[in-house]
Amino acid sequence: MKKQYRPAEIEAESFRIIAEEIKGMGRELPLETAPVVMRTIHTTADFSYLDSLYFSDHIMETARKALRLGLHVVTDTNMALAGISRQTLRTLGGDAFCLMADEEVAREAAERQVTRAIVSMEKTALMGGALIYVIGNAPTALIRVVELAREGRIRPAFVIGAPVGFVNVEEAKELLIASGIPCIVPRGRKGGSNVAAAILNALLYETAERPGRN
Repeated sequence: MKKQYRPAEIEAESFRIIAEEIKGMGRELPLETAPVVMRTIHTTADFSYLDSLYFSDHIMETARKALRLGLHVVTDTNMALAGISRQTLRTLGGDAFCLMADEEVAREAAERQVTRAIVSMEKTALMGGALIYVIGNAPTALIRVVELAREGRIRPAFVIGAPVGFVNVEEAKELLIASGIPCIVPRGRKGGSNVAAAILNALLYETAERPGRN
């Protein structure tokens, strides 16, 4: 009979198995980015993220500083919003928002015949200050974030760019990488709201566990 795990033990055992399998591949994760890679694999059961996750220079330090400042998070889906550990985020002084279901966003998108994702990103310019962008679905949202940053209308502290799919997804991700905005990106077609939330959660947990340290 297989061992029965208590709920609190399941995640720890999952991470142990992941680490063991990575070691069995003859791979070794960089210590700095390992929390993000491990949690992404834990969320997806997909070891291809070992190779596809892109980290801009000094992104882990940049992300920790932004989270400790209590900066707010904006997502492009309510699914990503639901997956974010808002309790941990709030202990650091921030909160998370998604404007996709906003009636004004829906009305303006229909009038302009553009996606809600585009309009919702534009609305973040009204929030003022630096924000953390967590994009897990719409490449149009990611493209608009890069454009708005170039125009000086928003100030992304960092961006998690993880839209999923086949149309403009890879192009949007490469545009973000080329922009110089601090970011974490699963290159290629893969991603999704669950991946975007997992990446942010890994950063949140690691930041909360390392108070006062970069």
